[in-house]
Amino acid sequence: MEIRRSRGITKLWVMGVTLALLVSACGSGAGETPDVTKDGAVGAKDANKVKVVTTIAQIAEPLSVIGGERLEVRALMGPGVDPHLYKATQSDIRRLEEADVIFYSGLHLEANMLKAFEEMGKRKPVVAVAEAVPEEKLLRHEGGAVDPHVWFDIDLWKEALDAAVEQLKTFLENEADGKGAAEELEANKIAYFAEMDALKREALDKMSRIPRERRVLVTAHDAFGYFGRMLDIRVVGLQGLSTEDEIGLTDIEDTIAILEEYRVPAVFVESSINPDKINAVLEGARERGLQVRLGGELFSDAMGEAGTAEGTYLGMFRHNVDTIYNALSGEEK
Repeated sequence: MEIRRSRGITKLWVMGVTLALLVSACGSGAGETPDVTKDGAVGAKDANKVKVVTTIAQIAEPLSVIGGERLEVRALMGPGVDPHLYKATQSDIRRLEEADVIFYSGLHLEANMLKAFEEMGKRKPVVAVAEAVPEEKLLRHEGGAVDPHVWFDIDLWKEALDAAVEQLKTFLENEADGKGAAEELEANKIAYFAEMDALKREALDKMSRIPRERRVLVTAHDAFGYFGRMLDIRVVGLQGLSTEDEIGLTDIEDTIAILEEYRVPAVFVESSINPDKINAVLEGARERGLQVRLGGELFSDAMGEAGTAEGTYLGMFRHNVDTIYNALSGEEK
């Protein structure tokens, strides 16, 4: 079951280039991540690096790998942070002001920050990377709303990251070694995309080994539509696309009915979502005599802690694949 929704959102493809490189002096606040370097470590401030600020780590971490020593990358939203509800703090605004280039996902994921992006876009490049994906490839839900969780389709996320890299190349054209920097980013991007392709093959192989009748992924909210479409899995989200959507008793009852119909062996919580509603589903299922267990924690809107495998885009995606496979296939690692 693919979750669909649509919403038009203004694309902020602002191409003005800021030449000054500003040094960020802000410390991390609650829910924020430190600077990300290519090895996932905290990066020292360097006035010679292009300062990139992103909203979610699914953008920041891949760009830190692709950019290498050329970039200083900071994600505003850290582990466990819900981008649907996130509101910019004063320190966030300061970091955005000090950035040379700003990337956010778009498609209304960071709805509470749009005014800040509009303002920043008057002075520097501000790019909604997921909005580089052609509209015909996006999932739409009832009512026409667009699903913003594009990073769960590896091919589509390559398109989004490619848009970010092209913007960085445009910025670097104004640097002394602009051509060399652009060539370096392109080479790093090609290498990183090869890793993404290998991960997609691995995921397809693993999911194909789950019996088709057991390929039903039940999670806290509708973040896995692209994941399900890419890997041929039916996806059921208890909550809507946004975590602002209300969950009613009918939603819980409908989910339990699906568990009963398909004899689903496990359901999953998400690292950035309160588990109470999924636990209510589990309790209701057990009251009906269904043998359903908690299959584990998945990363949806946020990645894991920096310095861990799950704190990388590739590691986060692989963790989800492994966790789902182990729970639905009945096999152990």
